[in-house]
Amino acid sequence: MEKIFNTLIDSFIDNQVGIADDFLSTALAAHLKANLLSLYQNKLLNHAGTGNALLVSHDKLVRSDQIYWLDRKHNNAFENDFFSLMDSFVAHLNSTCYTGITGYEFHYALYEEGSFYKKHLDQFKNNGSRQYSMIMYLNAGWVIADGGQLCIHHADHLQNISPINGKSVFFKSSELEHEVLLANKARMSITGWLKAD
Repeated sequence: MEKIFNTLIDSFIDNQVGIADDFLSTALAAHLKANLLSLYQNKLLNHAGTGNALLVSHDKLVRSDQIYWLDRKHNNAFENDFFSLMDSFVAHLNSTCYTGITGYEFHYALYEEGSFYKKHLDQFKNNGSRQYSMIMYLNAGWVIADGGQLCIHHADHLQNISPINGKSVFFKSSELEHEVLLANKARMSITGWLKAD
């Protein structure tokens, strides 16, 4: 995994956006997707808002995905495998880049057909703990017509990233505005933030 971790970090250093294919193994991505679909079928996902607990808004004209927070307390074997992977990545990131990450939070995200998330920053105005944003995709067999690309707004250009199965994307939460383009079929991911006290 160290090679994949370094690919993610090196591409971030080069372009402000780290991208690594196969960050999630095919098997782990399939298990996590199955978990997400089970939660969706059992109506356990919640409509996502913007803001945090101190200032939250639910506006489907801004954001129309559904989410479910991951937690070790759920004691799901595959989610725990994901957390172990993240622990390894954070340890590698801290030891090689001295980032001082002390925690993280992640949720499943499901964009139904016709869903999107308008341009935004991930860091809250009233809380600067989110340092890095990470997205891991769970979309096997994705094609361009499926939509749902991540569009990163750089100062002088737009960067569209395909939500291909197993891929991870990594960037500073406070620096890059981004959006999720219209999904033409169900689009699934694990999305979250690496945090510092």
